[in-house]
Formats: sequence, C-alpha cells, structure tokens
Amino acid sequence: MEAIKKYFPHLDSTQMAKMEQLFPLYHDWNQKINVISRKDMDNFYTNHVLHSLAIAKVINFAPGTRILDVGTGGGFPGIPLAIMFPGSDFFLLDSIEKKVKVVKEVSASLQLDNVTAIRDRAENAKGQYDFIISRAVTALPKFAGWIKGKIAKEQKNEIPNGILYLKGGDFMEELNQIHYKCRLYDISAFFEEDFFATKKVVHLY
Repeated sequence: MEAIKKYFPHLDSTQMAKMEQLFPLYHDWNQKINVISRKDMDNFYTNHVLHSLAIAKVINFAPGTRILDVGTGGGFPGIPLAIMFPGSDFFLLDSIEKKVKVVKEVSASLQLDNVTAIRDRAENAKGQYDFIISRAVTALPKFAGWIKGKIAKEQKNEIPNGILYLKGGDFMEELNQIHYKCRLYDISAFFEEDFFATKKVVHLY
C-alpha cells in the first residue's frame, strides 16, 4: 500500500480505503479459488495493483469512457483502475466462470457500481469500447484479431481510442505483424521497483 500512496497521492480517502481492502479480499478469495499464485500474493500490491495502475500513468480516463478488460482473471487490471476512475465504465471479461465469480464478489464488496463482470470469450464480446485493456493474455497479433471491430470511433480522451496492453520482454516481432500505430511507455519511468524493469504499457491505435 505504501507504493500506492507514494505514486498516487491524489487518491481520496474512499479510493484509498478500497485499495487497502484489495489485499484481504483477494487473500480470502484465493483460499477458496486460486486466482493468484501464492508467490504473487507476497508481492500483491507491486505485481498486481501497481502494475495495473501503470495504465493510469498513461491516461486519465474521461468520465463516461467505456473500457473492456479482456482476460481479466481475478480482476486485473480492471478493478484497481475502476477504483481510480469511478466515472468510467469497466467491463471485465473472462471465459472462466470461477474467475468471473471472484470479479463479481470483489467488486460487490468494494461497491464498485462501475464494474460489470462478463463470462465469455473475447471474440464474442458485444458492443464497442473506447479502450480495450489487458495484461499479456496472448501474443499481440492474436489479441488484435480477438478485438477487431470493438473499438469505438468517437473520441473522448486525450489519447486515441485503442488497446492499452501491459506487456514485458521482447515483443517487437509481434508488433511488426499487426497494422496499428504504436506508442510504448516504459513502466520503469513511472515506478522504481525492479519488477517493472522490462515492462511496458503498449498503446495501439
């Protein structure tokens, strides 16, 4: 939690309280349904919450923005971002029922009325969204195929509508296979923890 306070000092008391509730909620759910590895729970705020919030260093979502989180797992990056941006609408999608259950229960416990949990495959998702977010669920060319036609044309944010993807390592070959403009943001420029040394926010538009 200290890292959240350090990098996001502008959070109000309600948002900070919800961020603090994340660990006990996920610790409890992880005992019943294993959605986060035991090792990762030891570094929960760095590896999951702060990593998710790297997107908030790239964009300040305008009120009314619609965001689809594909392959959300237990709710990352969607749930921390939904706390950060209560005026935006988050649709957290996963094909695995038990993971969607965790998303529903955690968002209900936190009273996040801007979160909708959906059990489906990405390619079947209905509607259009200003941004599609994800945390390295598959190779970028495959992901681009899944979400084709789901990005809204009308712009309401300071960066173009598109994909915001959290990814690490060397993925230049993947970028060369897709027909998007691309901007890369080094997460290590936002957060000093070693975990982020090779990690990036990839903006495709």
